[in-house]
Amino acid sequence: MRRNFYMTLIVMTLALSACGGVDKEAKYPSGMDRETQSSANDIYNDSPSIFGDGGLKVFGRDDDEDNYSGQAGIGVNSYLWRASLDTVSFMPLASADPFGGVILTDWYTPPETPGERFKLNVFILDRQLRSDGIQVKVFRQIRRGTNWQDSNVADNTARQLEDAILTRARQMRVAQIGQIED
Repeated sequence: MRRNFYMTLIVMTLALSACGGVDKEAKYPSGMDRETQSSANDIYNDSPSIFGDGGLKVFGRDDDEDNYSGQAGIGVNSYLWRASLDTVSFMPLASADPFGGVILTDWYTPPETPGERFKLNVFILDRQLRSDGIQVKVFRQIRRGTNWQDSNVADNTARQLEDAILTRARQMRVAQIGQIED
C-alpha cells in the first residue's frame, strides 16, 4: 500500500515537471521601458486580446467611428434621451435608466381633470436618431368613488407623444450642428 503511494507520487511529480519544460524565464524589466525591450521571447510583449485589436469598448466610441453621432457615454441616442426627458418633464419620474433607454413616470393628475391620472413608459430602442427609435406606452386611470380603475387611452395619444419627442430631438440636433458650424 505504501509502495503504491510512493509510485503514484513519483509519477505525478514527473508529469508535473514535464509541463514546465519551456526555456523562458520570467524576468522583471530593468531600468528600460517595455517598448525598448523587444525580443522574440520577451514575456512583456502585448499579446492579442480576445476582443480584437481595439479591446472592449464599453462606453463612448472610437475617434474614427461616426456611426453614433450625439453619443456621450450613454447606451442610447443622446438626442432622443434628452428630448424624452424634456417632453415628460411635467410628470414626476419614477425611474430613468440612460444605459437601457427606459424612462418610467409616476402617476400624474392634470390640474384641470382631477378625476383622471396618467402614467408613461418611454423606451428608446436605437442608438440612432430614427422615427422607430422611440416607443411610448400610456396608461390612464379614472377615479370611481375612492378607487382608481384602468381606462382606455385614445389610440393616437402615444403616437403624439412619440412625435413630440422626435420633434424636440431634431430641434436639439439642429441646434448642436448650428453651434458646431459657427
